Amino acid sequence: MIEIPVLTTARLVLRAPHANDFPAYRDFMASPRAIHMGGPFDLKAAWGMFCNDLAQWSLYGHGCLMIDLRENGATVGQVGINHGPLFPEKELGWFLYEGYEGAGIAHEAALAMRDWAFVHLGPSGLVSYCDPANARSIALAERLGGRLDPTAVGQDPEDLVFRHRPPV
Repeated sequence: MIEIPVLTTARLVLRAPHANDFPAYRDFMASPRAIHMGGPFDLKAAWGMFCNDLAQWSLYGHGCLMIDLRENGATVGQVGINHGPLFPEKELGWFLYEGYEGAGIAHEAALAMRDWAFVHLGPSGLVSYCDPANARSIALAERLGGRLDPTAVGQDPEDLVFRHRPPV
């Protein structure tokens, strides 16, 4: 069995999902905030996605990590490397729960996950799939150094695909 890493940054702890993370995850996926991910989703779909996020660790050696604030332990979202039949390429993805945007949390978490992936997985690149209406995710993908690749296949046909290259 693969050991799921715990990544730490100046303000964050990125750790494996636990069953008690599901209620907040479910509520996020059922909310209008999930529209940029194809939602809102019902309970069954949210549970399947939550389980998929964890199962990818055993299947592919990577998956999703919950984002906790170091200062108080609050879980504020998720970051991960997704792949498998639902993702054409390894994807660096993220989301934050309501009220936590605009503080650089997603950027800090995504940088840590991206850097971990390039060291431990050795991919030639990663992508981020962004809904064209999700200006915040597009801005973050660009801030992370992602470059729009109009020829890449998205997870959904309308996705914008931002390509991340390993650091030189």
